[in-house]
Amino acid sequence: MSLELGSLEKAIEALGRSLRVIEAESDSANSDLIETLRAGVVQNFEVAYEQSWKMMKRWLEANVGSVEVDGVTRRQLFRLCHESRLIDDVDAWMGFHKSRNETSHTYDAETADDVFNMAKVFLPAATDVLSRIAARND
Repeated sequence: MSLELGSLEKAIEALGRSLRVIEAESDSANSDLIETLRAGVVQNFEVAYEQSWKMMKRWLEANVGSVEVDGVTRRQLFRLCHESRLIDDVDAWMGFHKSRNETSHTYDAETADDVFNMAKVFLPAATDVLSRIAARND
């Protein structure tokens, strides 16, 4: 069963685009603009992270079996992804998960900075997952 990857591709592209825009505007003295752009990066990170782990889960269900995947914790899911060679680093993905949860429960300037920095690390990892799933999407 071939998975539709369009929503994941768009989410990753949006995150990359928002990171490029804020990088281009990094010298701006307009703090409101920078704050708004950072909020956009955080929001795009949230969407891309959610799309990524859900697509990994769908791939595992289709290729490993739903019995193996149903009801597992996020750490177990990422371990299965590692065993299936979709990701290289379970701990990194748990870090992305932690950052995503932080945006749901607490949102202040420090959290926004942490998640913004994590988004920069997340982008290549998400791009890698997408390419691995696309290469094995049959």
